[in-house]
Amino acid sequence: MIFFSKRKRCLPLYFLLFTFSIKAQVPDSLQTQPEEDNVKYPQLQIKGLFQARYLVGMTKDVDVNGLQHTDESGTSNSFMVKYMRVQVHAQISKRTEAVALVNLADFKNDPKTRVLENAYLRYTFNPKLAITVGQFRPWFGLEETYPIDIIKSLDWSNQYLEFGKLGWTSFQIGMSATGQLKLGEIPFQYGVSVVNGNGKNQVNDNNDGKQYSTRLVFELSKKYNFNMGLNGGIGDVFSKKVYALGIDFSSLINFNPRWSLDMQLEAKQATNHPLYFAVDPELRPKNPDEYLIRGAYFLPDVRYKIDHKNLSALEFSCRYEYLDSNFRLNSNPRQTITPMLGLEFLKNYGARIQLGVQFDRYKHQIANTSQYNNNLFIIQVQSRF
Repeated sequence: MIFFSKRKRCLPLYFLLFTFSIKAQVPDSLQTQPEEDNVKYPQLQIKGLFQARYLVGMTKDVDVNGLQHTDESGTSNSFMVKYMRVQVHAQISKRTEAVALVNLADFKNDPKTRVLENAYLRYTFNPKLAITVGQFRPWFGLEETYPIDIIKSLDWSNQYLEFGKLGWTSFQIGMSATGQLKLGEIPFQYGVSVVNGNGKNQVNDNNDGKQYSTRLVFELSKKYNFNMGLNGGIGDVFSKKVYALGIDFSSLINFNPRWSLDMQLEAKQATNHPLYFAVDPELRPKNPDEYLIRGAYFLPDVRYKIDHKNLSALEFSCRYEYLDSNFRLNSNPRQTITPMLGLEFLKNYGARIQLGVQFDRYKHQIANTSQYNNNLFIIQVQSRF
């Protein structure tokens, strides 16, 4: 494939030329709009999120992080500050914006590759094309399209977290092109990204390879807000070819002004190259695709708007997850069920409390590891500002 030819180092340049060629082929719809002479730039907007939780492990000898201890050690309950985020959004001009997002709660760990999350510059030519450069979340899956503060469950899915380690999701360094187009009468959104693939806040890439991904989202039914997303990616990691595929569906059905049902279904498969390179070179198979990860989840969420002065809405969700990080060679699938009850006190998730239980089950339990059956009770509070 051309991506893995000797000219692969020129691909970011080809990527830029391709996106600028798209711009040349489509009219700039913003050019027809009158200039807003009274708008002064830059315009600054500051947002934040506080999220904390109390965890209680309900399985003997398993701590709140899911690690089993045969010596009966470990912490069975704990308070935790998960996020203390601050975001600065600067609209530099009509088409140029800069965004910085930090999570101050990450100072409790080694902050070297943490704390700074988003740090990017975006230039929007028109609704059909925008270029983003810096550290951002490349579009590769449904969960990339919304922030943690409006998530319908306890946290990101296990699948999302694992694919972040593979370089396809979460915060990565690189560049992307995004936009909205139409395929006949069907509107769709697209995202094309090229990233280092070795995570956030890295000094530089750890190899000469890059990871290329794309996402297409088709609006199949406007009435039921039914969308289908297709995701695909290829890459080169230490001269080894890797890939990732995914498909997702989402729908939001409003039964009446008070009752609604939000449903999400997503499945992904990819080369588990960190696991492959963790094996001694003399024991590794030639093809890294012997190490494959596969996962899926289904998340229905029922919402009831109350609009009381002290309580805005009630939500109930129950996410089912299946994840097998090495299903070809050493399969040990993890199944997780997370029922959650949410009480929203301010509109748009401005303030809410969630209560739930996370049930984890493994096909094979392994002592003194996190691959062990456990039940975890959670109380989580958050406030957006």
